[in-house]
Amino acid sequence: MLACCQALLLTNGVTLIAIGALAGYALAADKALSTLPTTFYVIGAALAAFPASIYMKRVGRRAGFLTGGALGLAGAAIATYAVATASFALLCAGHMLLGCWNGFGQYFRFAAADTAPADFKAKAISFVMAGGLLGGVIGPEVTKLTIDLAAPTYLATYASLLVFTSAAMAILSFLAIPPVTESASREAARPLSVVASQPAFIVAVLVAAIGYAVMNFLMTATPLAMRFCGHPYGAAAGVITAHVIAMFAPSFVTGSLISRFGVLQVMGAGVAIMLACVAVALSGQLVMSFWIALVLLGVGWNFMYVGGSALLTEQYRPSEKAKAQGLNEITIFGVQALSSFSSGVLVNAAGWDVLNYIALPLLVTAGASIAWVARRR
Repeated sequence: MLACCQALLLTNGVTLIAIGALAGYALAADKALSTLPTTFYVIGAALAAFPASIYMKRVGRRAGFLTGGALGLAGAAIATYAVATASFALLCAGHMLLGCWNGFGQYFRFAAADTAPADFKAKAISFVMAGGLLGGVIGPEVTKLTIDLAAPTYLATYASLLVFTSAAMAILSFLAIPPVTESASREAARPLSVVASQPAFIVAVLVAAIGYAVMNFLMTATPLAMRFCGHPYGAAAGVITAHVIAMFAPSFVTGSLISRFGVLQVMGAGVAIMLACVAVALSGQLVMSFWIALVLLGVGWNFMYVGGSALLTEQYRPSEKAKAQGLNEITIFGVQALSSFSSGVLVNAAGWDVLNYIALPLLVTAGASIAWVARRR
């Protein structure tokens, strides 16, 4: 059930990534602000991330996820109306509410870990993340079928998000996640500052955040960069499809790889794969160059993000779960917001190559942090 909801959540997310910058470019008076709707999508997730964790601790996972879905429905309706009325401000507002839904939905993987024994948590997270594979296929196909289905352009695409969010809410209405056991809930909770100061906690959050930032930085700019290179929208949609498949297809084996080789080794492999992505992206601007680079970007993100999530679950007690997970999510979405906004500005002002050069020091930092905590262990 959680994997199905992950698929529907990612269908929305990938659809917004595929058309958000293009719709923003069509409606924005200042074209440098074209990725602002995508930035507001990430801001919404960042704003919801920590409160969502605390809220679900009080009301349970199902009620929390349904609340997030209601925000998503409102966001889809506002975004659809924004396109119909050519309102850039309302488009940003709709994206922000859809981002709040994404902020709630990011806890699907932790909800799966809640029910798993210790030796299966990494696989549980990985299998739920694998649900995103279906979203990676459906999202771009939906955009190709609906982008010009109704006037003005993008209207039917945004309207389709209402359907996918409603379907997720229908599934979530049957969800039952057992509460934390009483013996675990009575375990003394340490201050968040103590939990967050653990070296492995720092690295788990840092690597996942950098992986998400670099992935979002390059992915958000890809449709615009390909347009500036003269490639048609269909080619960009195909690249995004391949990228999102690469993000989630490895999830079928990432948990097993972590069990066999260790979480730090898998995270380090993710960094190396992302560095290969940058090398390919700098080698040329043919459609195939974008395609290979974005596939490597997706696989690298998966190893860094799933690995970081698995490492994080080892660093807190059950009584500390809500605050620890909330801090992790708000950090990730905070850097996402910064990366998505700066991505649009930079790709318009400086070009695709500059974005890739900026990614290099971030990836080196992630690799160094993994080596640091490995030496401490």
